[in-house]
Amino acid sequence: MGDVRALVGHTNRSLLTVETYLSRPAALVEVTSAAECFRFTSAISASPAVANRGREAGTALGSEPATAVAEIAARILPLLDNQDGTEPVTTIVGGMQLRDYLSTRTFELAIHTADLATALGEPLDVPTTAAAQSLSIVTDLALIKGLVGPLLLAATGRAVLPTGFSVL
Repeated sequence: MGDVRALVGHTNRSLLTVETYLSRPAALVEVTSAAECFRFTSAISASPAVANRGREAGTALGSEPATAVAEIAARILPLLDNQDGTEPVTTIVGGMQLRDYLSTRTFELAIHTADLATALGEPLDVPTTAAAQSLSIVTDLALIKGLVGPLLLAATGRAVLPTGFSVL
């Protein structure tokens, strides 16, 4: 990503896409889980365009990024108040139920908040609900990719994951 501002910008896009996708109802649900969404977006995520969008989003936060993010969250969170999660929304990979798409956003926010904490030398503290939801997605991705064995061995201290290991 390059720098902290770009990472904050990229992370903040997790909020902005919710706003965008809420305004685009889907005719049908084509992507049935958060893990499936990540599987479909894996090639897109590796694109240099993602890093570019992160830098642009970081710049767009202006001179007070923390204030800008708080204002964006305050604008977007009320949009979810009248949703029950079953609403189909049009995402970059097709129609998804809102609840499944929101799970991908929670995952992104948890992972990138951990990235930011690491970059800033802060403690890695992921809230319990976000951690449970994110770890569930990691499990689903490991199942899809056939990586459960190495992940279980590493998580229980029996092995070390190879360099570059990822379920994404």
